[in-house]
Amino acid sequence: MSLYNPSHFVNADRTAMLAIIRDHPFATLVTPHEGDPTISHVPLLHVEDGSEHGALIGHFARANPHGPRAAAADSIAVFHGPHAYVSPSWYEQPDRMVPTWNYIVVHAQGTLEPVADAAAVLDALVERFESGRARPWRFAMAEPQRSAMIKAITAFRMPIRTLTGKFKLSQNRSAADQGRVALALRQEGYAEATATAEWMDRDR
Repeated sequence: MSLYNPSHFVNADRTAMLAIIRDHPFATLVTPHEGDPTISHVPLLHVEDGSEHGALIGHFARANPHGPRAAAADSIAVFHGPHAYVSPSWYEQPDRMVPTWNYIVVHAQGTLEPVADAAAVLDALVERFESGRARPWRFAMAEPQRSAMIKAITAFRMPIRTLTGKFKLSQNRSAADQGRVALALRQEGYAEATATAEWMDRDR
């Protein structure tokens, strides 16, 4: 599995890619299986483990066939960062341009490994997504309910072998056009467009 990624859109900055994973943790996880890819949409948490790229942890519902199939081939987790439509009218010479889309994606590739301590994975995910809430929920219900819920999932860890960033942010246009697009995106007034403009300013 490979990503079409022209050189001007390649971003190999580990910090930037991990920021996308952290801020946009709901991933599309794809594993090839006998010519018919298996796909799940799951929240994934990045953890440092001393390796070059770290690892991802998450879980499937036990009934999901993705778990048993994932050991047979590499999987790719696709994290979608901010993205926005770009109008030709924003360029200096709009009659020579076509509509496009600015976006950020990060692909993490590796082989999923089962995790015996599913409770630890659940606790880590709950801590990540409940932290900072006024009334944070905790995975602390009484037995046997807690054990029954743990048995209903398959926890996994995916050591990241390759990490690929595609930051398509008008780098193939002039500096003047990049500035015009970023300004126009900010004026669009919705969160995705503003976030895309912020990454454009950061990337220039």
